[in-house]
Amino acid sequence: MEKIEHIFFDLDHTLWDFDKNSELSFKQIFKEEDIRLDFTVFLKTYIPINFSYWKLYREEQVTKEELRYGRLKDTFSILKHEISDEMIHRISEHYINYLPNYNYLIDGTIELLDYLKKKYTLHIITNGFKEVQYNKLKASKIMDYFNLIVTSESVGVKKPNPKIYEFALRNVKAKAENCVMIGDNFEADILGARNIGILPIFYNPERIKYDDKVKNVNNLLEIKQFL
Repeated sequence: MEKIEHIFFDLDHTLWDFDKNSELSFKQIFKEEDIRLDFTVFLKTYIPINFSYWKLYREEQVTKEELRYGRLKDTFSILKHEISDEMIHRISEHYINYLPNYNYLIDGTIELLDYLKKKYTLHIITNGFKEVQYNKLKASKIMDYFNLIVTSESVGVKKPNPKIYEFALRNVKAKAENCVMIGDNFEADILGARNIGILPIFYNPERIKYDDKVKNVNNLLEIKQFL
């Protein structure tokens, strides 16, 4: 670890509490649009569908627009809730607009960033949509911790594609062996970084069993033991 100079972070589910902020956004929309559907059942159905669509998005199998529409259309269809395409598009638009208004961070985020900022240069690499991610960083008041913000939209490819990591390395003028990547998605963050020579640290609060050779932590502050 003596050679480490730069640390790249994923944003959603790693620093920014996507699940909690997403739930609050949908609660606001359900209330405003008077959607008469069991909210707990909706979330339980939506979350795995959304996860599947993001995997398809990473693999270039769906567009941003198809992701935004499809995850809601599929959820309402499974729940047999009649809803117009117009309403789905409106909910989708509201969701993107409301999401950055809720800014819960993963426990330990600020303490960890304060600790690391004194020793390393910090950056973000995210597959999230550019306009939304920048709004999240600003509204949650963590933008100033990071020197470089790399979004998949700005590069044209998504993690785990090596091109997004190569783009980040070029822009910070660093070698892979001098960098660490911290993220919660094993495929996109951990394998993507490792395949290009960046040391990964897997943020794994669900304690999912993966590769024993990968450094993993169950809460953010455990990262201090490595850096």
